[in-house]
Amino acid sequence: MSALKASGPARIGQYLALLAYLVFLAFPFLWLVSTAFKPAPELASLHPTWIPKDPTAANFRQAFDEQPLLRAAGNSLVAAVAAAVIAVAVATPLAYVTARHRGRLASAATGWVVISQAFLFLILKNLHLINSVAGLVMVYVVWSLPFALWMLMGYVRAVPAELEEAAAVDGAGRIRTLVSVTAPLLGPGIVATALFAFVTAWNEFFFALVLLKSPEKQTLPVVLTHFLGAEGVADLGPLAAAAFLATLPSLVVFAVLQRRITGGTLAGAVKS
Repeated sequence: MSALKASGPARIGQYLALLAYLVFLAFPFLWLVSTAFKPAPELASLHPTWIPKDPTAANFRQAFDEQPLLRAAGNSLVAAVAAAVIAVAVATPLAYVTARHRGRLASAATGWVVISQAFLFLILKNLHLINSVAGLVMVYVVWSLPFALWMLMGYVRAVPAELEEAAAVDGAGRIRTLVSVTAPLLGPGIVATALFAFVTAWNEFFFALVLLKSPEKQTLPVVLTHFLGAEGVADLGPLAAAAFLATLPSLVVFAVLQRRITGGTLAGAVKS
């Protein structure tokens, strides 16, 4: 009984610490939302408030009037989705081979993924992809590929090799084993890796700024900088509104995919 009483305060302390950490993480986003709905007089006030006294959607209308946010969001979406799909498609088989068959070939493949980053801009220049969304997708794929490979290798190693051996004993071929046994168990890892690649590409700023010179091809993070004046003075209301809209896709994607990430990794692994 004493042990249970002792564990009660400790558990309450853990929950309070977790709540404080969540508030700490959520503070920037909550302040961004508050700022996005504040009218100009409240933004200029020396005594800011959490909740807008006179909430308005004028900042959103002004943001869309001043900058081509929809076009920039479309460019970002194309680049992020394409980078995530290609990175996962390349990293998954490479991670499986590297994790299951360690040797010189696997080491050489891993080294090639890392070294290829050094020659990426030369390749883009020779292919005339410097000022194109396709070139930006290539940059995002190469940039996220090493970490995607590392993530998926961990998931592959977590899948017991005995399951594949049992499938082989039951008469399943190599392809059938990979498709029916291994691939479903890698589902959460593939989703988590795709989410990482998507969010990285969606939020990336530096490569998009350097590679994309044409205004109609610029991505959303680059367009957000246009709300800064020549002297670095921010048009705070429209900037907050546009930044708030820019964060929504990442939140939506995570909300949709989080069940796949936290789902049972070994679901369906038991032989019937």
